[in-house]
Amino acid sequence: MLTPQEFVADLVNPALAFLPKALLVALLSSAVCGVIGCYVVLRGMAFIGDAVAHAVFPGLAVAFVVQGNLVLGGAVAGVLTAVAVAVFAQNRRLREDSVIGVFFVGAFALGIVIISRAPGYSGSLQQFLFGSITGIPDEDLVVVAVSTAVLLVLTFLFHKEFVAVTLDRESARALGLPVFALDLALYVMVSVAVVISVQTIGNILVLALLVTPAATARLLTDRLGVMMLLAPLLGGASALVGLYLSWSVDLPTGGTIVLVATGFFLLAWALAPRHGALARLGRRLRHTTVTPSPHAIDERGHPT
Repeated sequence: MLTPQEFVADLVNPALAFLPKALLVALLSSAVCGVIGCYVVLRGMAFIGDAVAHAVFPGLAVAFVVQGNLVLGGAVAGVLTAVAVAVFAQNRRLREDSVIGVFFVGAFALGIVIISRAPGYSGSLQQFLFGSITGIPDEDLVVVAVSTAVLLVLTFLFHKEFVAVTLDRESARALGLPVFALDLALYVMVSVAVVISVQTIGNILVLALLVTPAATARLLTDRLGVMMLLAPLLGGASALVGLYLSWSVDLPTGGTIVLVATGFFLLAWALAPRHGALARLGRRLRHTTVTPSPHAIDERGHPT
């Protein structure tokens, strides 16, 4: 297993130029997914995140077949699917999760059909599903960096509105906020965040980068601002440690990053100061401890 010093040496080795690019993409993905994932966790949108992760697949497949930009192709497909879900979900005869289920399964199936028309599609399919640290071109790195910056700026500009819609949709509607437009914007932002993360962590596991760091941060704090700082830090730490372990021991990068993030979540679940299992157990034990009453008497009838 490589030492941290040897890993750093590999990062600055010109012959391994793909490695720092992979780390940079993983860190950028962790930052944007951590911030947007806070809205996903607070709103209970994990299923939507999973749907978007599948919905971008046909765009990735088309971009691969025509040798276009994968990030842009996936973003277009994700945005179109997000718009379709937001529009069809307005029909109150159908629950939102039903509409999402229809579209994400259909989109994923379309992606499978499209990519099957490409020569050697089985290897490409594995790359899309599980990620690849060796196939990130320089132009994708630029697109990821610009997309991350745009998403973070939009989050900062519309943070209050997103929080209002996330916590209480009816109150937000009563205040005159454009709930449908905010829903659509959030779906689109989730789509783009998913797309820029797919190449490193893979289509199947990308939901973990969106949800797990934010859920971990939720266990550690009651303040949304702190949560939105902790989540990208936890995601970034997961990406760094996961890439180090995968490179040192020759493990799948995406799976290793997700396992590290899951490990952080389990530690927070057990050890978080206020909401961890041990803290809850301690409070329960203190509450169940019998405190002698000032008027209690012993078995002989004498005051204690």
